[in-house]
Amino acid sequence: MEISQDAPAASGRRAWWALAGFAAAVFVAAAIGGLGVQGTTAEYASLRQPSWAPPSWLFGPVWSLLYALIAVAGWLVWRRVGFSPALWAWTAQLVLNAIWTPLFFGAGQYGLAFAEIVLMWLAIGLTVMLFARVSRVATALMLPYWAWVTFAAALNLSIWQLNN
Repeated sequence: MEISQDAPAASGRRAWWALAGFAAAVFVAAAIGGLGVQGTTAEYASLRQPSWAPPSWLFGPVWSLLYALIAVAGWLVWRRVGFSPALWAWTAQLVLNAIWTPLFFGAGQYGLAFAEIVLMWLAIGLTVMLFARVSRVATALMLPYWAWVTFAAALNLSIWQLNN
């Protein structure tokens, strides 16, 4: 386990404020994604999709749960090692997460969105690898997200191919 010298003394009120900060960062990424899907339900339904595509109503609940897990995972790592390379990777994957939805839904750039989600998948993998050096719990919290993004990447690729 790697512990940096500048690890915060994350206890009490400071720790809870930090958790609120991680939740806010994830909320911003989710909000950007939410803006990217406003008014696109009919467009998504009109796309040619694989038979294994989930109904559009499923995405909101799944992402809500995943975003909560992502925030807690980042916070747990911060409590152990402060703002370290692990959290730089966490931040990078979160930025990529915010970019994907506007690319796919807002711009209808399915190929570019696929390339971007591959980068996001790699960034999540790096985050998981770096988190594994710090916290097993944080690592475990990131795994459902990585699995869902794997599924989303396959769905993105399929939709791109079917609608090209």
